[in-house]
Amino acid sequence: MTETILIVDDEKLIRWSVRERLQQEGLDVVECGSAGEARKALEDADLILLDVGLPDANGLQLIEEFRSAAPDAPIIMLTGDSRADTAVQAMLAGAYHYVTKPVNLDELVLLCKRALETSRLRRQVRELHEKSASDYGFDHIVGNSLAIQQAKALMGKIARSPASTVLVTGESGTGKDLAAKAIHYNSDRRDGPFVNITCSALPDSLLESELFGHEKGAFTDAKTQKKGLFEQGDGGTVFLDEIGEMSPILQSKLLRVLEEKSFRRVGGNNDQKVNVRVVAATNRNLQDEVKKGGFREDLYYRLNVLTIELPPLRERVGDIPLLGEYFAQRFSVDFRKPIQGFDKDALKLLQDYPWPGNVRELRNAIERAVLLCDRDQLCREAFAAIDKPAELHADMTLPPAGVNLEKLERSLVVQALERTKGNQTQAARLLGINRDQMRYRIEKFGLK
Repeated sequence: MTETILIVDDEKLIRWSVRERLQQEGLDVVECGSAGEARKALEDADLILLDVGLPDANGLQLIEEFRSAAPDAPIIMLTGDSRADTAVQAMLAGAYHYVTKPVNLDELVLLCKRALETSRLRRQVRELHEKSASDYGFDHIVGNSLAIQQAKALMGKIARSPASTVLVTGESGTGKDLAAKAIHYNSDRRDGPFVNITCSALPDSLLESELFGHEKGAFTDAKTQKKGLFEQGDGGTVFLDEIGEMSPILQSKLLRVLEEKSFRRVGGNNDQKVNVRVVAATNRNLQDEVKKGGFREDLYYRLNVLTIELPPLRERVGDIPLLGEYFAQRFSVDFRKPIQGFDKDALKLLQDYPWPGNVRELRNAIERAVLLCDRDQLCREAFAAIDKPAELHADMTLPPAGVNLEKLERSLVVQALERTKGNQTQAARLLGINRDQMRYRIEKFGLK
């Protein structure tokens, strides 16, 4: 697509000479002799060449107006005034650059090419933000249950508020990351960055560097200065997943960021100021962790000002048909398969299954079913991975030769952990015991 440059200058000779030179580079040029004419042509401009001295306006005073009307189009000022203060005024007002008359056309061409690259990047960033805002709208959090509607309403209030700290709780797979993105992309921070990290994914030394950055020479491999996530997220949102796994030392440093909006890079001596919203998420009960000494009480109370609790899928069974239809339509488009929903047996199976992995497990099951299905509707056979008969029954009869109870217990613990992908809380729930009892059995059977 050919890019368009709008030149706004009351001198016809200048407009003609600039147009002729830029057209040699394959660029479209629109000429305007006044501010009034320019206002009608701003919408299609990718770059604006703006004269300071116009018959109906001062070009410096138009910069803010034109930037608002065409936010992706950089402005290069044309001026016959070579004084430095004029250039400074233009740059402070938001101009990309300035050129003094008489114009060196070759230099202007190079400057225009750099400015157009900036224009393309701005447009790409804006389009990316618009797509992200669309992908993470609250309507993508599917469900009509009271619990999920209340959670969505609270997300909306928090997104519109100036709140700088949010805590999202819920079991694995309930959509805590989606909630964090929905809050960000529906807030005034949507044009800022969204950065995230899983606190359990890295050892303490690396996690500290990832969060706060480091100075050159701070440790053996620190060959250059590095900005951490808090600096990268300045003006936007930092999402800290699995905050309950963070070590006490890093918890104290995080508390300082939340309270003072400042931190120091690893190996640094200077404070770095940031303006970020922190969304922390956990599948742990932080109150219990505080009592056990695994989580700082002051940090817990600092995080717990605004808390969103996402319900497990088994507590919103009525939402399963809606979620199922949403994912089925999505994957039908992705895989180009004309699948129309579920038959009755398949839907009953989805509603009867306990979904220990919550919405994430449901999404994965439907993705697999759509991929493998050869029918117009998803049937029960498409969900063979979850449609398995119970391996044990409460009324089972003791075999004549007896059983090894310890081996049987170990087998059940292993199966529960495998089914929940290692989530001890969910595995304990499948076995009808509490988390401490599950931890005891994990240590007893050497399953760490």
